[in-house]
Amino acid sequence: MERLPPGMTASGFYTAEIRESGERVGFAVCPLDGRNGVLAHIRLGGGARVGRYGVDVKGFAGLVLPLLEAGRAGLYVVDEIGKMECFSGAFCDTVRALLDSGAPVLGTVALKGGGFIAEVKARDDVALFVLTMKNRDILADEIGRILWSRVRE
Repeated sequence: MERLPPGMTASGFYTAEIRESGERVGFAVCPLDGRNGVLAHIRLGGGARVGRYGVDVKGFAGLVLPLLEAGRAGLYVVDEIGKMECFSGAFCDTVRALLDSGAPVLGTVALKGGGFIAEVKARDDVALFVLTMKNRDILADEIGRILWSRVRE
């Protein structure tokens, strides 16, 4: 967040691996306000599953939806729009409304997937970049320029 223009606020979340003894056992959802929750874990039961991971759809939605309300911030961070997150119809609806609002959104989208993932990637107002180890430093500056030009509009 150190690259934000002075006075700009950001809201949203990112995801991170949960590791135990060096093995990935799940994924955390990490709001930018410092709280944390579990998005998915091998020890979670229930109907929503991706591979060996049970997804806490209700907990995820309860944590992130308030952070993505249009008008809350100058920039919204959504990491990520992926299969696990898309189990929440309310998440898809909220992100769709946020994108429709014209607010600047910095997000990551799964490389593969239909439904809402494909919908986001097909939008005319979404710029897509494939991030690699070789281009990640250059892309950060380029994406920053694009976002800040939108903020000034």
